[in-house]
Amino acid sequence: MTVAEERIERLHELASEATAAGSEERARRYVRRARRLAERNRISLPREFLRFTCGNCDVYLRPGKNARVRLQNGHLVITCDCGHQSRYPYKDGG
Repeated sequence: MTVAEERIERLHELASEATAAGSEERARRYVRRARRLAERNRISLPREFLRFTCGNCDVYLRPGKNARVRLQNGHLVITCDCGHQSRYPYKDGG
């Protein structure tokens, strides 16, 4: 694991903690810093990081607090408070 990947992982943890503590602006700064770091080092962000951040406003998503999660036609739909939606396919276990 490179230094940049370790740093991105740490920023993900910090964003999660900051959001849990109620400091959304600080969490947003951590998310933006992680995105810039990935761009500079030409690495992709981890899947977990992408799923828990809004691609529009860079806020760290917490289902039930600032994000709505729904299942729709074989997709997981995550809607941020800003209105941006992310859709991820899933396989039905039944």
